[in-house]
Amino acid sequence: MRVDLFDFDLPEDRIALRPAAPRDAARMLVVDEIGMHDRSVRDLPSLLLPSDCLVFNDTRVIPAQLTGRRGQAAIGATLHKREGLRGWRAFLKNARRVRDGDRIDFGSEVAAVASERADDGSALLRFEGDEPVEVLLARAGTMPLPPYIASKRGIDAHDAADYQTMFADKDGAVAAPTASLHFTPDLIAALDAAGVARETLTLHVGAGTFLPVKADDTDDHVMHAEWGRIDAATATRLNAVRANGGRIIAAGTTSLRLLESAAREDGTIAPFEGDTAIFITPGYRFKAVSGLLTNFHLPKSTLFMLVSAMMGRECMQAAYAHAIANGYRFYSYGDASLLLPPPLTSRRPPC
Repeated sequence: MRVDLFDFDLPEDRIALRPAAPRDAARMLVVDEIGMHDRSVRDLPSLLLPSDCLVFNDTRVIPAQLTGRRGQAAIGATLHKREGLRGWRAFLKNARRVRDGDRIDFGSEVAAVASERADDGSALLRFEGDEPVEVLLARAGTMPLPPYIASKRGIDAHDAADYQTMFADKDGAVAAPTASLHFTPDLIAALDAAGVARETLTLHVGAGTFLPVKADDTDDHVMHAEWGRIDAATATRLNAVRANGGRIIAAGTTSLRLLESAAREDGTIAPFEGDTAIFITPGYRFKAVSGLLTNFHLPKSTLFMLVSAMMGRECMQAAYAHAIANGYRFYSYGDASLLLPPPLTSRRPPC
């Protein structure tokens, strides 16, 4: 499909630079077979069924933004994906000043040697020394805010907590699974009281999630791989939800992409551990996931293509136009949408 079919105009003032406070006070646009409804994230317990199961991503964002020098040249690095014990694939700023074998000094006694340069400006960084890389990053790194926020304000102490979900447990992401930023202990307690089940999986979100689609056709776009894991016990419980007639609702596109990567053709979920580069566009048949809670995404992005695959492109264009006209806040720190497509047996289209 043509990438320009997924374009829309977004006013700059719709980009959220701070999250809602408290987090569950964010607005939520519900899109289903009845139409569009303006609600709040706090309404979620009344909008889901006791048989439903929310699936969260428990990845934890690491301080993956580094600033260093190669000789007199200033070099920026945003870690993307771990490769081995001491290696990280990273996107480099001022990459033309770095050659294979060059040493980059990030200060605080943290340095890495660059190799395997790629055309997209990335390189493999192998960190020197014996300390765990996590220790080095804690010393020299900063929180990797998305470029559409970092370009408008500086990173500060609030972001260390604001850009981390309440489920964050396993270090490895360089971007937050932002749909889960809306959850609070009070909201989880209300969901528990409503009988809504929850499970967690792990997908370490990479910096590739922010890369624009440069191809003119979706067939020519290459997704960056990300590592994920669904253990056998979690897969068994999720399959029991489906067997009992419940819906699996993904909290975020990261959870959805891993669930669909692990899904068999009959919709059951297999244990999974490894890389996924799944690219979901209109025409994709969802096998395991019945709904999605997600933020509002960038024009012509792979994530807007994903929600268009779930609800239909025209439906999502209308939903985003409604959100823009009604003052919803966009992107990582913005408001939410709850997407509930009609069952396959229904003849009613979404929206």
